[in-house]
Amino acid sequence: MAQSFPPMQTVSTGLVVAVVGFFSSFPIVLQGLHAMGASPAQAASGLMSAAIAMGLAAIVLSLRYRLPISVAWSTPGVALLAVSAAPAGGFAEAVGAFLCAGALTVLAGAWRPLGRLAAAIPTSLAQAMLGGVLLPLCIVPFKAAVDLPWQALPVILTWFVAGRINRLIAVPAAVLAAAIVVILNAGDNTVLPDRLMAAPVWITPEFSLASVVGIGIPLFIVTMATQNIPGIAVMRSFGFSPDAGRLFSWVGGASILSSPLGAPATCLAAITAAMCSNEDSHPDPDQRYWSAIMGGLFYCLFGVFAVAITGFAAHADPLLMGTLAGVALIGVLANATSAALENQTEREAAILTFAITASGITVFGLGAAVWGLLAGGIAYLATNRVR
Repeated sequence: MAQSFPPMQTVSTGLVVAVVGFFSSFPIVLQGLHAMGASPAQAASGLMSAAIAMGLAAIVLSLRYRLPISVAWSTPGVALLAVSAAPAGGFAEAVGAFLCAGALTVLAGAWRPLGRLAAAIPTSLAQAMLGGVLLPLCIVPFKAAVDLPWQALPVILTWFVAGRINRLIAVPAAVLAAAIVVILNAGDNTVLPDRLMAAPVWITPEFSLASVVGIGIPLFIVTMATQNIPGIAVMRSFGFSPDAGRLFSWVGGASILSSPLGAPATCLAAITAAMCSNEDSHPDPDQRYWSAIMGGLFYCLFGVFAVAITGFAAHADPLLMGTLAGVALIGVLANATSAALENQTEREAAILTFAITASGITVFGLGAAVWGLLAGGIAYLATNRVR
């Protein structure tokens, strides 16, 4: 029977969930927003609204359904943004694409044919597209190790050593190492942020066909295929029975509401869903939803101070931030590549998707992820037709 206050074990689990979820990927969120043309104030607003949106969504959904529903921002989605060209209309146009991706997620939850279509995209192609998006980002730490060795190498080594101890602490440890590097390299200059808190920035969305097709649809696809659908699968693997359609619509709605404040995409979590759903969260499965609630509360707290975090990060060398983002994504790249190449009969289509996406090409205003998925899909269909 559910109780009216959180067990202490779920409070500590929620804190770990929020630390891992936020500090393992906030540099990637900032990179993605800056790549889309966001100003420093807009990037801080985007980080803040993304953290608060996923925190509030986790709290509301977990309380409503009494399930450990962990919510996240779309790390694969912001990685996609980080390697995409900024739209011609600037960040306002990117926000319009974010809003469209959220609307498609709501529609996928409410209208089963679209949900089935999104789920029907071959896993090998979706993971290959994700791998192609991640590859350029994962190369950055090793370029930085040559160009900026005294800053990049301590972060890389910290990430590697901490990962041998516990994989979950690897990236937060690397973030701490990067913060120390920034402080040590500041000299007599202060690295303290100007403000601890700030009001969100409203960005009126603008729309264009190029940004919807080149940013919005790929953001929807990669988020559904690598976050929302796996998030449902993780919960079911621990014996819970979430209503997938309703949850997709809820997180899509959270994306729509937060996108005019700069947030790219709110989605169901996969890794932190496992942390909230397993027996380490609480021995009693009926109490585990508290872990997701407490994680949501801590996400909101981190979001409130997002402007201070982005202010501090502004003092870091761009290559150092790229190093942080790269090491945070290496594990995701390894998993995506493995899943993409797992089925031997689909490998050619997958590697075609991977190579074209990783190339970074832009043709007719459409980015490499669109062309990679299109070419891979044609190869996939042709191969299966021949067979």
